Amino acid sequence: MILHKLKGYYDRLSSHEDSPLPQPGWEYKEIPFIIVLDDNGGFVAIEDTREGDGQILRAKEFLVPQGVKKTSGIAANLLWDTVAYVFGVDQKGDPKRLVRQREAFLEKLRSELGDVKEVATLISFLENVTIDKLMEDPNWDEMVRSNPNLSFRFHTDPYLICRIPRVVEAIETSQRMAERWSKGICLVTGVETDIKKLHTAIKGVYGAQTSGGNIVSFNLDAFESYGKKQGLNAPVGASAEFAYTTALNYLLRRESKQRMSVGDATTVFWTEEDSSFEKDFAQFFSEPPKSDPSMGTEKIRALINSVDTGAYFDDPSDLEFNILGLSPNAARLSVRFWHTGTVGEFARNIRSYFDDFTIDRPSYEPPYYSLWRILVNLATQDKSENIPPNLAGDMMCSILTNTPYPTTLLNAALRRVQSDTTGRVTPVRAATIKAYLVRYSRFYGNQKKEVGEKMDVSQSSVGYHLGRLFAVLEKIQEEANPGLNATIRERYYGAACGTPVTVFANLLRLKNHHLAKLESKGRVVNFERMLGEIMLNFSDFPAHLDLHEQGRFAIGYYHQRQELFSKKEAVEEMQSRGEY
Repeated sequence: MILHKLKGYYDRLSSHEDSPLPQPGWEYKEIPFIIVLDDNGGFVAIEDTREGDGQILRAKEFLVPQGVKKTSGIAANLLWDTVAYVFGVDQKGDPKRLVRQREAFLEKLRSELGDVKEVATLISFLENVTIDKLMEDPNWDEMVRSNPNLSFRFHTDPYLICRIPRVVEAIETSQRMAERWSKGICLVTGVETDIKKLHTAIKGVYGAQTSGGNIVSFNLDAFESYGKKQGLNAPVGASAEFAYTTALNYLLRRESKQRMSVGDATTVFWTEEDSSFEKDFAQFFSEPPKSDPSMGTEKIRALINSVDTGAYFDDPSDLEFNILGLSPNAARLSVRFWHTGTVGEFARNIRSYFDDFTIDRPSYEPPYYSLWRILVNLATQDKSENIPPNLAGDMMCSILTNTPYPTTLLNAALRRVQSDTTGRVTPVRAATIKAYLVRYSRFYGNQKKEVGEKMDVSQSSVGYHLGRLFAVLEKIQEEANPGLNATIRERYYGAACGTPVTVFANLLRLKNHHLAKLESKGRVVNFERMLGEIMLNFSDFPAHLDLHEQGRFAIGYYHQRQELFSKKEAVEEMQSRGEY
């Protein structure tokens, strides 16, 4: 299914006249340096194709013959390769191996294209050029140091030698004759065709080997059966293999807007036709840049409104949408998740995710939380490298399928609140806990009224009201001791949330001491009224709160704190009039 959908994406893009994807047998490759020759094969110059600002330089991409799969052995590409293969020069290479690499490059040219005039001229240049001559060029030292890819062109042509029409025809003829094919039924197309034994490496997956990895790969006897070798164990036709690998490498390219990272999974996505949803999908989950913090907000609002309009912008709601998550596994790639559905289904599921995370928050907080911001607030020391990889993948699956969030999400949020040295229930952590509880209740039919966006005095949860009580007790302490560096939150939050009976009696006695310090009697009466209203919701302090009640405790605490702060300016104004 995955390979079939990727082939469909390749067919979709390659059908355009200005398609960014190459035809079979070719690939786009970054070529930092080009060796420029005159018509007789004489050396002219080394052309630097790199562009950029400062030290960040990017080479131009050129269409070249598809590269061979590099292993520990020696295998040369046709009409392009590294400096080590083209000239047998590498500061870190084994001299004997470098000689064999250069000879392999020349032999490939001679055997496959030696009778083509332009290639014969190139071969003559490679056989006769001296290192002393090349060293005269100012780009030579940089080439030797970095061992980049090289290719060739004549000074009268704007394109590479490999794109001269007569050379292109010879290359394609050589490619058809080069490989000994085995016939079989392609698992992707269902037709009998030539089967590809070694699949092209997939590059761009975070954490994978720089040389790339494979989704389909058999390199040990234990993986093989019925005497079949390598790719014949899962037969994929040559054309289908080229299509799916080219499409996936295109989605994973560095500048792609159809990829994003979710934990340790590199995620790509595409629709069966051009769509706005395909272009904007990453912005629903990505953290906006600091230079433009509002970036993506309008896209999310359009998504939220799409449920009412029935479509995302002009996209048909029944347009097929595919999401693939990949993670590294030695020389292979693991499929972490794979989801296919319609734009309408995913739009509704993602809107449900944003609705779940809606909570009363300060004005300086962003209107929508990115997936990265949610996960990093649950990680140790609030560092992205500490985000649990399984949590990120599981949460993404819950969002896309509109199923309950993983239990580890609630555990991580509660653990971070309690392990934080300040015991902070931040807005994003409160939103995370609320989202988990709301969706859990929606799917499993919790009899209790679940927590909402704002404070709810009619809540039936004891944990919720205990959280409110704790927030009021903390506020009393803060007003009685202005400038206090640490409050009861730092010392007692964990115990109050987990085993209320052990701390609340002491906190209520301590409260009397704090109230006595307040100069405003009106403020004292107001606090006593709030405490009385909250304590009417339970008859005794429970010995223990389960995880869900601990989550409601955190939400009650957060809601009450927000309520208190929202009234701060009004209270200060009343105090100035002597009413408090």
